Amino acid sequence: QVQLVESGGGLVQAGGSLRLSCVVSGNIFSVPSMGWYRQAPGKQREVVATIIRGGGTYYADSVKGRFTISRVNAKNAMYLQMNSLKPEDTAVYYCTTFGGNWGRGTQVTVSS
Repeated sequence: QVQLVESGGGLVQAGGSLRLSCVVSGNIFSVPSMGWYRQAPGKQREVVATIIRGGGTYYADSVKGRFTISRVNAKNAMYLQMNSLKPEDTAVYYCTTFGGNWGRGTQVTVSS
């Protein structure tokens, strides 16, 4: 089974930036889709952004224009650049290959 490890979370003030990384154990070139989800306390896990092998992307309306998803197949890595962070972005962020493979998450906390 594919192993994914997230990193890059932390505490940041509103308006700040963070860059999340997801490293996959296998060659992600063969993975059709990858994405970032997040789950805040008391809420369901929700999609943040997705990217397909060819580079097409999707963003949730709540993050559109602020977050950028990318993947570097040669490094078996996926990234989420998060700018203009808001307190409502506070959540545990997870990466997935959409094949039942999830990382354990990285905490993002945005203070007012």
